[in-house]
Amino acid sequence: MSNGRSVLVAGATGQQGGAVARALMARGHRVKAISRRPDSDAANRLAAAGVEIVGGDLDDAASVTKAASGVDTMFLMGNSYEAGTEAETRQGITAANGAKAAGIGHLIYSSVGDADKKTGIPHFDSKYLVEQHIAGLGIPYTVSAPVAFMENTAAPWAIDGLRQGVYAAALPPARVLQQICLADIGAFVAALAERREKVFGQRFDIAGDELSGEEQVRILSETLGRPIAYQELPIAAMRQQSEDAALMFGWFDRTGYDADIAALRRDFPEVGWHRYRDWARAFDWSVLDRATG
Repeated sequence: MSNGRSVLVAGATGQQGGAVARALMARGHRVKAISRRPDSDAANRLAAAGVEIVGGDLDDAASVTKAASGVDTMFLMGNSYEAGTEAETRQGITAANGAKAAGIGHLIYSSVGDADKKTGIPHFDSKYLVEQHIAGLGIPYTVSAPVAFMENTAAPWAIDGLRQGVYAAALPPARVLQQICLADIGAFVAALAERREKVFGQRFDIAGDELSGEEQVRILSETLGRPIAYQELPIAAMRQQSEDAALMFGWFDRTGYDADIAALRRDFPEVGWHRYRDWARAFDWSVLDRATG
């Protein structure tokens, strides 16, 4: 495209960063990916798709500065589930400092919806600390804050239940939850990169749909051609696995995300926002068969 960007993407070997890299490339932008393991299979797959792989570590500001040389935009994200919340905040701040030292023209940070609302959820708060640091750096930035992923429906912890005809979550069956698919996150970040100065200093909570567990299983039943029942999990059981997750689901039930879906569809039509039904119909459900083998 005539106004092509060059973008350094963090987390490109994972789900969200990978979606961002794919969306940017689909729109003709040049993509570099920073990776701690530039020789990994995931990195090699990205390289085969046309992504330039550069070694680097978000805990090392100098390596981020080096990786960011020659690009005009950086997409930064962390992973609290992998690194822990304290490490996520530390890495985000360190990487943002590295981006500033590189003179980056636009830093796009991926947070989480409502992280700026004092939720008390550890992995929301850890991201908001990074947001606050970036806002004080004096560089052009934008915050993209997605809600729950539609892909969580088919996450490893949910597959066995779906195979047995059950979709389970720690929410009442009629409780509505906003969701977004990975493709829309990637397309939204690409839109931010393209709009550049028009979105500097702004924070966007992003969602593609909002629906209850009851509505989800109706769609899943239609899509899969077999009945899927909804099962409400007790918060106490969730807390045995993760206090962070229990706090999050408790907040979902009491308050929940509040992205302005209508405004997003109006103001960012190029994203091509997916409803949950659209996502479910397009998803490769052969993952259920693979889980048996």
